[in-house]
Amino acid sequence: MLDSVAIQAAANDLYEAERTRQQIRPLTLSYPEMTMDDAYAVQRAWVDRKLADGDQITGYKIGLTSRAMQSAMNITTPDFGILLRSMCFGNNCTIVAGEFCDPRIEVELGFVMKKPLFGEEVTIEQVIDATDYVVPALELIAARSFRTDPETGYTRKVFDTIADNAANAGYIVGDAQFDPSAIDLRWSGAILYLNDEVEETGLAAGVQDHPAKGICWVCKRFAQHGIGLEPGQFVLSGSFTRPVMATAGDRMRCDYGPLGEINVNFT
Repeated sequence: MLDSVAIQAAANDLYEAERTRQQIRPLTLSYPEMTMDDAYAVQRAWVDRKLADGDQITGYKIGLTSRAMQSAMNITTPDFGILLRSMCFGNNCTIVAGEFCDPRIEVELGFVMKKPLFGEEVTIEQVIDATDYVVPALELIAARSFRTDPETGYTRKVFDTIADNAANAGYIVGDAQFDPSAIDLRWSGAILYLNDEVEETGLAAGVQDHPAKGICWVCKRFAQHGIGLEPGQFVLSGSFTRPVMATAGDRMRCDYGPLGEINVNFT
């Protein structure tokens, strides 16, 4: 277990990495004794610094929801990060790639809550009932620590990712809003184009067979601490494609079929 001094130091390192756009070595190289609880404590300390800067929490992201990603990270459970107001981008936005460390895009669905949601036994049906609407969304991930340390070749662990706010740096929200009870979310799919070429495709069922399951999971985890989801919060339910690297000059278009599309330009 890390003490409060080490937790704050690790959070400060991530904060400076984002501010300077210079990735740092994975935290578990410096803190090999780091636990999952430590990693979430570092994440929260990092968020607290952002809040002190005047930012505001708008919701959560859920990651590592597919079996493929869990296997790659040697973990059997999802993780979560915290979304902030400064992270939100609208459709047809332009993003400066150089303002982020190693930017990549993932394809997701976003849930906007209309009712509080709390408990360790939250069901898919309860998630749907508590959701105001579902919207197509892209997640911008930008790891503030190296995926592979250039000096040692060390590959970062899941605790590094969790501490790094689950690698979240932003989210892009589509224009169309849908009643989650009126569509089959499992069969909601998307085609991600990179510079007019198909780069990724996927179905939302790739998120634990239903995108609402990630929200059930985060409610269960939060319930242990006496908290839940609140009306108005935005929740990214988990990616159903692999991350696609973004560089200056790239154009990305994500076609969700009847759910519309999202366009992003990188400069």
